[in-house]
Amino acid sequence: MRIMIVDDEERLLYTTKKLFSKIGIDVLTASSGEEALRLLESETVHVVFLDIKMPGMGGLKVLTEIKKIDPMIEVIMLTGHAALESAVEGIQLGAADYLIKPVSMKSLLSKSEEAFERRKKLEEKIHLARSRNVVRGD
Repeated sequence: MRIMIVDDEERLLYTTKKLFSKIGIDVLTASSGEEALRLLESETVHVVFLDIKMPGMGGLKVLTEIKKIDPMIEVIMLTGHAALESAVEGIQLGAADYLIKPVSMKSLLSKSEEAFERRKKLEEKIHLARSRNVVRGD
């Protein structure tokens, strides 16, 4: 599983990357939406934690662009209490879930594992459907 965390809070990026790395999870970080999108053009990522409120390109716009790059990426929105409506909008745009900040490492870990499992199951279904089409000659 490879995770990306997109947030303008450098401390959150540093701490989370360090903690995930200690347990063997590969983490990329981006401090802006633009940086995240550049990274996603060349890096494989399975789960993205995406802050809604960032300077420059906001999280909802970044979410839309992520889904254009790779619709299989599981995106989990990070939001403060005041932006809860935006998190719901994110779900409507294709986010898998949301977490309210401040967020614990335990919550990040469990949400990332759930999202990665969802992605693996979807990939298996796609592979199985393709295999069936090949057998039938479709």
